[in-house]
Parts: sequence; structure tokens; C-alpha cells
Amino acid sequence: MSKHVAVLMGGWSAEREVSLVSGAAVVEALKEKGYRVSAIDAGHTVATTLGDMKPDVCFNALHGRFGEDGCIQGVLETLGIPYTHSGVLASAMAMDKPLAKKLYDTVGLPCVEGGIFHRDQILAGDVMAAPYVIKPLNEGSSVGVKIVTGEENELPFASEAWHYGEEVLVERYIPGREVQVAVLDDKAIGAIEIRPKNQFYDYEAKYSDGFAEHLMPAPIDKAVYDDVMQMAELAHKVLGCRGVTRTDFRYDDTDGEPGKLFILETNTQPGMTPLSLTPEIAAHAGMNFGELVDWLVKDASCQR
Repeated sequence: MSKHVAVLMGGWSAEREVSLVSGAAVVEALKEKGYRVSAIDAGHTVATTLGDMKPDVCFNALHGRFGEDGCIQGVLETLGIPYTHSGVLASAMAMDKPLAKKLYDTVGLPCVEGGIFHRDQILAGDVMAAPYVIKPLNEGSSVGVKIVTGEENELPFASEAWHYGEEVLVERYIPGREVQVAVLDDKAIGAIEIRPKNQFYDYEAKYSDGFAEHLMPAPIDKAVYDDVMQMAELAHKVLGCRGVTRTDFRYDDTDGEPGKLFILETNTQPGMTPLSLTPEIAAHAGMNFGELVDWLVKDASCQR
């Protein structure tokens, strides 16, 4: 009998809709590979559902909180069900942006200067010279990210509801390019450049067709390309990740090439939508979508 794979998707994070799209694509690809597949919208009773179902493997297609911050990984460890992507500790550390930056710093990865501030401090006045970037401490897909340019009457948080905590991460804005690297089985498989049509590579640009141009491989200086591949591998390693990850960088080449790289974050649950970058990078490296999800299922475990 074929292996039974439960694909976890949806959930209740800010990235629920994206996760449903990722999960649906994974379900179809695994069926084509001959697996017996159950699609599970991971609600608050997911532990009971999985305990009753007893699948051989869980493919974690969840995004955002609960799905990629170590929580669902802990549930699966308790149930003894092998699962794809990174384990409890690596997932938790990667999702906590300030903690991940501290770990990057220990191995010499170039981080953007910044700090953690209370919302009231930011509303009271600029906490650093504009332009700077405001980020939630533990969200993905650019949810809640804002660029403060210093324009008159520009008040962060004042014009809309903020649902991402009282403390935020503030970083200096780095001009230049968006470069992202996929790491599979501890090895970088390619770097892609994203040229968004909006101000930056925001949620809309990531998940709406026509809002960003993808250049694969990233058309940057050869030595810099090699460096960014090595940096992504190092980030994957220092966080203790497994499976596949995608690490995001800013590349400041405003004074010409070679420029300077800055690491932003590592995503332990890269998207699997038709517009997602990791499948595109894998395809360029010779691994189609079906082969990628099949590899992840075979790599599933309850370790790390």
C-alpha cells in the first residue's frame, strides 16, 4: 500500500490563504506521485484529527504562526509522526527575527543594524534616521512590514489596525536589490533576484501575478553570487534547519558592483504556490515540483 501523507494547510495565521494555495498544489503533486493523500485544514483540533488518522508522514504546508514557529512541529513530535521541513528548535529560532539575527551574527553573517522598539516609541518620533523598515517580530510573507521614508505626516500604525504585537523590529532601510537563495539538503541550489513593481517585495507582490519580475539566476557579480550561496548555507546550518529553506538578502549595489550583501531572514516553510520562489529555483536546478515535494516527504523525520 502507498504511503499515507497528511498535508497540513490553512490554519489561522495571517498567511492562511497562501497556505491553502500551497497545500492544494502539494496535494495534487503527491497524488501524481502515487501517494495516498489527505488534505487537512489545520484548526485547533488538528492533534485529535492526526491522532485518529495516524498518517505515515505529515507534509507541513502551513505558513505563519503555529505552522512554522515550532508549535505544530512540537505537536507532531508528541504524536510521533514524521514531518517535512525543519524541527521544533530551528523553526522557532528562524521565526523569531531578533533571535535569528543574533545567531547570524555569531557566524559573521552581515545583518542590518536595528533594534526592538515599543510602538509608542515609534509613534513619539523617529527611532532612527529615515528611511527605515518596521517589521513584526515573528510574521512571514512580509506581513505587517512597512517602510518609513521620512515624508511629512507619515505616522506608522496610525492609519490602520496593527495586530502584530506591541514591540516591533526596526531596521535601517537597505537600498538595492532583493536576492533570495534556496537551500535543499544543506546545499544552496540557486539564487534568484526579485524586482517588485511596488515599493518593495510585499505580500501583494509575492502572491499576485504580474507584481514582480523573477530573474533566475540572479544577474549579479559572480563572486557575490558565490558569496550569497555560501551565506544561505551558513544561515541554514546555524539555525539547525533541515529539508528546504529560503534565505532572503538585500544586495546594495547602488555604488556599482561588487556591492554589499545583508541577510534579512530565513524561511523554514517556503511557499509552494505557482508564484513561489523555491519551486522556481529548484526547477532551474533540474528538480520539478513533483520531485521537490516527493523529496521532502522522503526526508521527513522527527529529528532536529
